[in-house]
Amino acid sequence: MSAKRPLIAVMTGAGISTDSGIPDYRGPQGLWQQDPSAQDMVTIGPYLADPEVRRRAWLMRRDVGALAAEPNAGHLALAELERGGLPVRVLTQNVDGLHQRAGFPARKVLELHGTATEVSCARCRVRSGMDEALERVAAGESDPPCRACGGVLRPCTVMFGEPLDPEVIDRAEAVAKACDLFVAVGTSLQVYPAAALPRIAVEHGARLVIVNGEPTPYDDEADEVIREPISIALPQLVHRLLDGA
Repeated sequence: MSAKRPLIAVMTGAGISTDSGIPDYRGPQGLWQQDPSAQDMVTIGPYLADPEVRRRAWLMRRDVGALAAEPNAGHLALAELERGGLPVRVLTQNVDGLHQRAGFPARKVLELHGTATEVSCARCRVRSGMDEALERVAAGESDPPCRACGGVLRPCTVMFGEPLDPEVIDRAEAVAKACDLFVAVGTSLQVYPAAALPRIAVEHGARLVIVNGEPTPYDDEADEVIREPISIALPQLVHRLLDGA
């Protein structure tokens, strides 16, 4: 009988996607450091109440170009790890869909904060593609309303002021409890409840590895802290894990 293969949980934050051209928010060069008022664009109250906030948000989505971003070496390394036969689950705070585009199976990705690849109506809940909404912005609609009922369109992401989906969090906590290795990549580990996942993993006996350019509250609890750029460090870590499989 073959030995049980260790379960690897990888929690990813904005830092893994910066090399794909998607800016982070909290880092030294993050969007909120440069423009603190930008946080209104991802906070549910101001977003629903203020058409000007929505217009700024649509311009940001258009200019950031997240839908056109391509997976980078970090995303591709995690897809390689999964293909290598090790049990892996990705718990991502990102909403860009780049793990799936890199070839990581969608059923093994938990999107803790939702997805920016779709929009929904705040009134009637009808969903449609973000690409279609951005085409309307490019055509001159600064704040495109829902075509079904005229309500406010919003991305299918969890905004500040909203709770995370309890079913998604329950599944993420189950992975954290079951994993043998928890790898936190490109995340400040400051946004709860997602930031509690590493502690849950450690308390249930998992090893903790942190790959992040800046210090995190969990560095002292980690078995290994890697400060190298993610697109370099993550492929190296994956090769180590595959060599030890």
